[in-house]
Amino acid sequence: MSTTTPDVPSAPPEEGEGELKRVLGPKLLLLFIVGDVLGAGIYAVTGEMAGMVGGILWLPFLLAFAVATMTAFSYLELVTHYPQAAGAALYTHKAFGIHFVTFLVAFAVVCSGITSASTSANVLAQNFFGGLEVNGWMGEAGPGAVMGVALGFMVLLALINLRGVGESIKFNVVLTLVEMTALCIVIGVGFFAMAQGGSDLSQIFVFQDNNDKGLFLAVTAATSIAFFAMVGFEDSVNMVEETKDPIRIFPRTMLTGLGIAVLFYMLVAISAVAVLSPTELSTIGEAEGEALLEVVKQGSPGFPVDRIFPFLAVFAVANTALINMLMASRLVYGMAKQNVLPRPLGQVLRTRRTPWVAIIFTTVLALFLIWYVTSDPESNIVTNLSSTTALLLLCVFTVVNVACIVLRRRRGAEPESGSHSKRAFNSPAVLPYLAGLFSLFLAGPWVDRDRIVYQIAGGLMVLGIALWVLTYFLNKASHRKRGAPVGDVLIGRDEDLPPRPPGR
Repeated sequence: MSTTTPDVPSAPPEEGEGELKRVLGPKLLLLFIVGDVLGAGIYAVTGEMAGMVGGILWLPFLLAFAVATMTAFSYLELVTHYPQAAGAALYTHKAFGIHFVTFLVAFAVVCSGITSASTSANVLAQNFFGGLEVNGWMGEAGPGAVMGVALGFMVLLALINLRGVGESIKFNVVLTLVEMTALCIVIGVGFFAMAQGGSDLSQIFVFQDNNDKGLFLAVTAATSIAFFAMVGFEDSVNMVEETKDPIRIFPRTMLTGLGIAVLFYMLVAISAVAVLSPTELSTIGEAEGEALLEVVKQGSPGFPVDRIFPFLAVFAVANTALINMLMASRLVYGMAKQNVLPRPLGQVLRTRRTPWVAIIFTTVLALFLIWYVTSDPESNIVTNLSSTTALLLLCVFTVVNVACIVLRRRRGAEPESGSHSKRAFNSPAVLPYLAGLFSLFLAGPWVDRDRIVYQIAGGLMVLGIALWVLTYFLNKASHRKRGAPVGDVLIGRDEDLPPRPPGR
């Protein structure tokens, strides 16, 4: 998420300097967005949602899509008026100009990457052991084994990150096709079950109040969880400086990508309801990250597809976790370079030119989160970590929508100049208000999140604030100037570091 300084107009770049190469056309950008949104989310949250609402599993996905799309309109307005690769932190800084608020938004994005990667690590471990079990290579794995693999995977990611990873858009295309293939298997199994006449399609309109919440609270809680599966589109704004004619192609491409993603989710939800009985739907939350594997196993007896599916899921969520940790470590590195986090976090390996202290810092946080959530035997690990990610991003989205309103009013008070402003996308007037209110509502305690979710999110932000205060006094003692959290380097435009990879 490299940036340019927001408050100082950039000088015309010399040849070979100042600008990133614009390589993304509409097709590559579309695949990037679809792959970014699909990611690990659908594997992580389907089971818990089915346990909350039963047959109307598709409804929370649809509602989460509606809120995400309204927020996407705000992102589109901001990215076309301010086409710089900085995302939420840039818009916050332009709207409010308060370094501390900008820091909170940037650090919340860092933490969302860490919690998302921790979620993916647990989903990967569960599907890995599920694949071994379904192929008859071992029995059911215990919680300790699952946690061990999740922790080991995070250490492996750190080693890969330390070595240096420069993933290309073409590699992201391959991974996106793998993710879509895995989901197509689930959808195919569901439609096969329907064709055999063994499913009651009327169940997709039946609400099962498994937790005695009532329709409104149950759907609201499930929607807040489903939001984890709809995030990722906001990462695409960080690719704006590498997109050809972004003002023209970004709006249509982002909205098309979100539409494709929610279509996949709706079909997966209907397939799950078609394959599983109401009793199985009420208990599938216990499978956590293996929920879709359960659908494939139940819906394809006698076919070997269930032997392949868990390993496709492993591949998909592994990529999601790697990208999350790359993003988080580069953001920490960039903020250290800007003197808004302690300077040692910005140290780089001499040989590999990778931000080793930031990588260790983010990895230790992820390891602690996995251990902390797993230490409670009654805790749903995947749901709590994914809910923490959703909570952090819902708060960020609330700020982004408010920033959109503030900047729109500011632009309205100034004379419009240049063809750029005239071509920029403008969201329908009321949408930022609605998107901000809905995002804030879904972030509230009334959606009945587990208390541990607020403990994790609050603890991470308290840690960030403590580091910010420490840095402030260190800077003051050394007479070092604090830079804005949105500046020439946020995740490191340093050409010796790997470029920012796509996706979440």
